[in-house]
Amino acid sequence: MKLSYFYVAADVPSGIIPESSVVIDVLRATTTIAWALENGADSVQVFADVDELKNHAKNFDDKEKILVGERGGKKLDGFDLGNSPLGVSTERVKGKRVFMSTTNGTRSLHRVRESKSLYTMALPNRKAIAERLKTDNPQEVWIVGSGWEGSYSLEDSLAAGALASLLMDQLESVHILNDELMSSIALWKTWENDVEGCLRIASHGQRLAGIGNHDDDFACCASLDNLSVIPKQIEMGVLRSN
Repeated sequence: MKLSYFYVAADVPSGIIPESSVVIDVLRATTTIAWALENGADSVQVFADVDELKNHAKNFDDKEKILVGERGGKKLDGFDLGNSPLGVSTERVKGKRVFMSTTNGTRSLHRVRESKSLYTMALPNRKAIAERLKTDNPQEVWIVGSGWEGSYSLEDSLAAGALASLLMDQLESVHILNDELMSSIALWKTWENDVEGCLRIASHGQRLAGIGNHDDDFACCASLDNLSVIPKQIEMGVLRSN
């Protein structure tokens, strides 16, 4: 299995459709997606554009949908929830389609939306995604971070390194194809015993801390291998537990 890591959507090669892609946005989109599906959401539909999201959401009754979105870490006006994994409780999302737009993660999902298999991963469902990749056994996997407004993020690279390290421990035939992933593996080895500490010193972690108390979000996003949910794209832009 060949693994490559791309820091942000803009780094992803154009004109190539990957066999398998894994999109990461630790703080907080892919953590929120994992918890929404774990808590019984029917599906999560992601949008880079807010107006497009609203137009699609009009086709659903209020009891069938919930709008989740943020810009700059703050809830979008007119939306039901912001981008906290703690907000997508069973009471709020069970049986509903989650319409979601965030600052960074939805851009990366849009960029690799034509992948033959597309998954989202956060630290809580790292092991579940690794097990699915082992079962799928694709020749090549693209791991795509979300960054912050087009720039590198420490926490996404940490998670990319965490996934690659687990696959390397469990498979003999893993080949790391780029320096971005090699450095992410080294990052994981440095911080694997203090994951939350890494999230907090990251620039986006500091940004979140600066706009309010997000201690519970940090703890949730830093938890490792405690979810078995596997969010997979079932149609363009729509993720469901698989």
